[in-house]
Amino acid sequence: MEIQETKIKGVIVCTPKIFHDDRGQFSEGFHTEKYKEIIGKDVVFVQDNISVSKKNVIRGLHFQTPPMAQGKLVQVLKGSILDVVLDLRKKSETYGKHISIELSDKNNKQIWIPAGFAHGFISKEEGSILNYKCTSHYDHTTEQTIRWDDSDLNIDWQTKEPILSKKDIEGLSFKNFKSPF
Repeated sequence: MEIQETKIKGVIVCTPKIFHDDRGQFSEGFHTEKYKEIIGKDVVFVQDNISVSKKNVIRGLHFQTPPMAQGKLVQVLKGSILDVVLDLRKKSETYGKHISIELSDKNNKQIWIPAGFAHGFISKEEGSILNYKCTSHYDHTTEQTIRWDDSDLNIDWQTKEPILSKKDIEGLSFKNFKSPF
C-alpha cells in the first residue's frame, strides 16, 4: 500500500495495490493491522455508507459533533469525485484550511479523514459510487453542514452547474461556525 501524507496533519491518502490477472482485478479495501500502523491507533468502523451521485452533485460539507464525531475512510468504487476535507480543529495550524483530491475507480485512492473535519465531494461523472466507512453511527442530532460555497473558504468545486440539497444550500457560514473540536 502506498501512503501519502497531506498538508493537513492527520489526513492521509492511501493507495492499495491492485492485483490483475485474466479474470479481472483484486485489491484489499481495508486491513486492520495495516491501518493501525498507518494511523497510529486502532480504527473501528461501525457503519458503511454507499452514495450514488449524478454528475455535478455536491454533497457537503458535512460532519458530526462530539460525542458522535466520525472518522471516515472514503473510496470511489465507480466513477470519480473531487473530495474536499476542511479542518475544523481549533488548535490546528491548518484550522479553516481545506484540501481537495481526486478519487476514482482508476486511481484506486482512499482518503482517511479523522474526526474533527468537515467532508464533501462533487461527482465528476454520472453515477459515481462511493463507499465510506465511519467510526461512529449516523446521528442527525449532531450533524452539521458548512456552506459549500462559503467565500471565506474559497473552494474550487470545478463546476458552474452544481446540484445541491436544501441542507447543503442552507449550511452554516464558516465565520458563524463555533467549532466543538
